[in-house]
Formats: sequence, C-alpha cells, structure tokens
Amino acid sequence: MPHPSSAPDGDRPTGREPARPAGRGDAPAAPRPGREAGAPFVPAGRGPGTPRTSLPVPGRPADLPPAHTTLICAALPGLVISTEEGQLTGRGLEGFYMAGRRTLSRCLLRVAGREPLAMQARMLAADRARFVGTLRAAPDTGPDPDVVVERTRHAEGVERITLRSSALRTLRLPVEVALGTDLAELGDVASGRGGPELPATVHAAGLRWSCPAGHVTVSADPPPADALASAGMLRWELELPPGGTLTVELRVRPDGQGSVRAVDRGAASPFAEARVLSDEPGAEALLSTCVDDLRALLLRDPRYPADAHLAAGAPWRCGLAPAEALAAARMTLPLGTRLAAGTLRTLARTQVAGPGPHSGLIPGPLRDSGPHLPPGCTATEATLLFPVLLAEAWRWGLAEREVEELLPAAERCLEWLRTTVGDGTYLPDPQPGGPFRCETQAHAHRAALLGAGLLDAHGRTGGTGLRQWAQAMRAAFRDDFWVEDLAGGRPAAARTRDGGLVPRLGSGTAHLLDTGLSGSGETAPGLLDKAMTEQLARLLGGPAMDSGWGLRSLGAKETAYNPFGHRSGAVRVHETAVAVTGLAAAGHEKEAGSLLRGILAAAGSFGGRLPEIYAGEQRTRGSAPLPHPAASRPAATSAAAGVMLLCSLAGIRPDAPAGTVTLRPFRAAPLGEIMLTGLRISGAPFSVRVSGLGFAMVEEAGDGLQLGV
Repeated sequence: MPHPSSAPDGDRPTGREPARPAGRGDAPAAPRPGREAGAPFVPAGRGPGTPRTSLPVPGRPADLPPAHTTLICAALPGLVISTEEGQLTGRGLEGFYMAGRRTLSRCLLRVAGREPLAMQARMLAADRARFVGTLRAAPDTGPDPDVVVERTRHAEGVERITLRSSALRTLRLPVEVALGTDLAELGDVASGRGGPELPATVHAAGLRWSCPAGHVTVSADPPPADALASAGMLRWELELPPGGTLTVELRVRPDGQGSVRAVDRGAASPFAEARVLSDEPGAEALLSTCVDDLRALLLRDPRYPADAHLAAGAPWRCGLAPAEALAAARMTLPLGTRLAAGTLRTLARTQVAGPGPHSGLIPGPLRDSGPHLPPGCTATEATLLFPVLLAEAWRWGLAEREVEELLPAAERCLEWLRTTVGDGTYLPDPQPGGPFRCETQAHAHRAALLGAGLLDAHGRTGGTGLRQWAQAMRAAFRDDFWVEDLAGGRPAAARTRDGGLVPRLGSGTAHLLDTGLSGSGETAPGLLDKAMTEQLARLLGGPAMDSGWGLRSLGAKETAYNPFGHRSGAVRVHETAVAVTGLAAAGHEKEAGSLLRGILAAAGSFGGRLPEIYAGEQRTRGSAPLPHPAASRPAATSAAAGVMLLCSLAGIRPDAPAGTVTLRPFRAAPLGEIMLTGLRISGAPFSVRVSGLGFAMVEEAGDGLQLGV
C-alpha cells in the first residue's frame, strides 16, 4: 500500500513535487495527489495516525540543494542546518527547523562591525555543533586575534554566542545579530520555493514573525539595547574586560511556546547505555555516535506518548518510514526491546483493517529500485518485517504480555502474505502485477518461518501452512532464481511475470543471507543451498561488489553502474551490515571481515557518523570515501547498522523464552579483542568479551540465563 514519502534519496517519492517532512513526525506528509494509471492504490486502515495514501506520479525529484558539506544537528522534531562558516545566511537549506518548518533562516553575527573569521566547525553531539571564529578588536595588536567568538548551536532552537577576550584592556564592542525567516516548509526550501523573508515586529526581548501558518519568536538574554524590526536586527553594547567572557543566548520558539522535544533523551531513551572496548581505536567512538544519532531521531506519536519510533533520517526524512523504522528497531535489539515494542505498536495502528485483498498490510511508500527494475513498494517490506521483528524481539526478551498484545497484528501480516500469494509460489512487488524480486522472496520466506515459530509457541494456528509454503518456495527458488554462467552462477535480482530473469548482481542479494533468528541459538533455513551460498559469498566479497568502503548496491561491471546511484552503485550501509552478518553466520568470515573493515574505515572518514549512502568508488591507498550530496545524515538504518555490525563480532543469539544465549563470534577477530558491555537480554545487563583468538566469554548476564551450545 503505497503512500507518499518524505525521502529524496532512500524511499523516494516518485513525483516531481518535492516531498515534505512530516509535520509532527508520526506520519509522512502528502505531496499533491496524483497517481500513475494502473498503479496500486489501497484505502487506508482505520487505526489512528494512518497516513494518507495518494500516490505521486513516478519520476525523480527535482534537484536538491547539497547537504553533504553541512552540519546537521537533530533532536526531532527540531533540526538546524549550518555551513562550516557558522553564519546562517538564508541560502540553501540553512536555518533552524521545527516540525518540518523553517523557523529561522538568517542569523548573521557582527562584532565591532565585522564578521568573525571562521576558524573551526565541528559537531559536539548529534543535537549540537560548535563554531569558532576570531577577530582583532584592539588597535595596534599586530596579526594576533584578541577575541574568540564561539557559537554553540542546538537543534532545540538555542544559540549561545560567547565572546572571550585576550586583550590587555577593556573592550567596548558593539554586537549585532541580523535575523530573518520565511517560515517555509522544508520541502519548499529544498525545491527553491522558500519565499521572501517576512516582516518582523518587536516582541519583548526580541523579534517576532507571522504568517498564516503560524508565527515564531526569537528572544535574547540579556535583552538587546536595541531591537530594529525594519532591519530584523538586535544590538548590544558590551564591555569585555581583560580575560573576560560574555554570553548572549538566542532562543527560537515557534508559536511562542516553550521548548519542544519529542522524546526525553535521558531517562526516556529506549536504548541501553552500551559501550565497546576494542583493539580497533574507532569502535568505541562509532558505537557512541551511532547511539547518539539514534536518540536524535526518536519520535513519539503524541496520541500515544509511550510508543517511540525512529524517523528515517535528517534532513530529508524526518517522519516515519515504516520499513526503515522496523529494520532499524531490529538492528538495535541488543540495546533493548523497548524501541521494537514502540515501533510495532505504532505501525499496528496503521495496519489496513477490514475485508479485502489489502487487509493486514502496513502502509509504506514506493521506493525507486534502480535502473533495472520498476519502483518497489515498502509496504510489502514493512508487512513482512513486522512479524520478524516481533519474533526476534521475543527471542531477545520482550515481555510476554507485549508479545500477546502485538500477536494479532502479526497474524494479520502473515494472513496477508498467504492471501496475496494464493496458490502461487512467489510474492510479487508491488501488487498486483509486479515482478518477483529476489529480496522480497527472502523477506517472505523469513517471515513465514519466524512467524510460524511465533504462532506455534503461543498456541495459534497457521504455523504448519506457513512452513509448508516456505518449504515449497525454497525448493522452487533454487531452480527458478539461479542464473547459471561460466563463473559459477548467481541469484537473479528478479523474475518477471513471464518467467524471464533479471541477472543483475546487486546488494539486494545480501538479503538471501539474512534468514532470521530461530530458537536454540540457530538461524532459520535460507532460500539458497550451501553451494549457492558459497558462490554468493564469493561474489559479494569480489572487487565488483566490495568497494573497500562497503558493499555496492550494484556491481561495478553491471550495465548502468553509477558509483553515486543510490540503488545502482552507491554503498548502502544498511545492506552492507546485512551482508556482513549473513556472511558471518554462514561461515564466510573472510568476505564478512573485509566488508566490516571497509565500513569502519568509512566511518572514520565521516567523523564516526555514517551517512545513509556514499559513493561506491573503489578504495585506494590514501583515498577517502566520497559523500553523496543527498544522503541523510544522521540516518536511522545506518546508525542502527553500526550497532549491529559491532554486536555481530560476538555473534549473540539469545533465546530468552528458553533461558539461553548462544555465542557465535568471528573466529578471525577482525578488530582484535573486543568487549561489549551494557547490552540487554530480557531487560537485564549483558556483557561479552571476544578475545583476539576469537573465543567468546560472557562477562555479565541476568539471573537464570544459561550459555547455549
């Protein structure tokens, strides 16, 4: 069931109208209605928060302003985007945003009539950045600056300007801040339709701007000596003693309200305070940054504040993308099951209800599939991920009462699967009439097996039929989807309705290795046999797919390969993590280790903050990965992938209902000795150490948890 997305690079809207971010983070906002003739259209379910379902006309969005050189601070629904200069000029995406609307586009600082010379810009955390500039304020001091100007900018809508003097005498400094805003939506800003600045009025200790959509106030502490509405300017006359420090604080507030924060990042965080200690120096910083990014992307449905879920990413996708929210929650299960439970409850409320062929479907947007396949529908992926996440969260210790509460929605997902397949073998995507995609069959097969185990364990019917269908698919898939060639063959990317194969090698095949967590520390059976899995491992580990920075989304030798193509050659962090864990589980540690080291090296180049995608250019000595200009950063799936990659080194396979945990660590220990602390199984702390020789030892576990064989 497609609905519009606010994603310009991952789950893309397919019309020319740029997508707009969700107003409150609980559902993507809709572009102008429009639907391709014959495209699938499904009425929305009746649950609260169900997104609208108009489908835009397929195509690519208009040119987007580049985001790769900006510093993006997020504490959703708050966001601030800055350049390294530190000044907010109103150009491009620059500005403070709240709930998808730009609340301040211009914030130009002048001290003693001059702009500070920009010296340094860096992120302090996911929600704030620091900009340092200097100037020479005292006469006849030579080339040495005597005033440092530090600006700390917070996504919540706060900027602190601090002046520090090294002058030998008191400085009398006029300080001016020129402010302006258009109160435009992010989608309009991205498409160049932000509009002119609005006129300001003086309001208390600051300025105020209004438009039909609302108003915003900027207040200052200390209050300015002058506030000039016509120029949008606040002025102070400050005296800075020798060695002294002065601070001016600006607060940006939409609708004149107080601070807005969707999720308390302290006590309310669903993530455990995990740490990693490793011989690899970047591992600890990577985990810390990934968890920080995940917290920055947390949202709550205001009608159900107990349920947190992740937005897809900033700046483009600050709302709920169901498939990615589920995938990210699944990858962060080692940090606890609270996010999984909140995400599942949120999406259960959007599930299509009532009779009809779409009953049980979780709505989701269309996704561009690259040059060789038509757009796919993430509703299919989300619906198949729902029972998988519930089943694996149960293995990680989700409380039985929560499992029972969510089980009916999972049953409806599985019933939708069996109804849609009918008497056939494979699941088309999109429905009806779409091709049979390789990864869709992998997702369906995994959902059937894990869903069957969940149903059996809770006394529900339907498990036997799901297993029988999965077994039939497994037998047929190995004949129907395997492309024989002189190099040993490969899985097809898709099978057309008339039986033709799409033989392109891409990262979608990695999902064939992600078979899911079954009981007793085992993974579920996959669609490939052992020989096919070995051949796929060779292909994924070969130079056409392994860029040295991660897994390419399309092989370098394939037609239409583009190292920047988001599904035609760029590295997608999420799918690289899927490949690493799947290869390791299948015993192909050499290929898994190479991809893992590539991602970690890329993370170091990106300051520990992995973007959603980046260019698939081949790694060479002394090179660095090239950023993608439209990538989300932070992004939920890439941040969650960092967590999963580090935890995969220990190969943690819990079975909380049976009271056991099994460890299948990397025997090759690609990062040397590593220790993971503060993880969670059944809500209790869990810590594990993997030696440099690849032996794992549990350091901390809850009472009653036994080590499996």
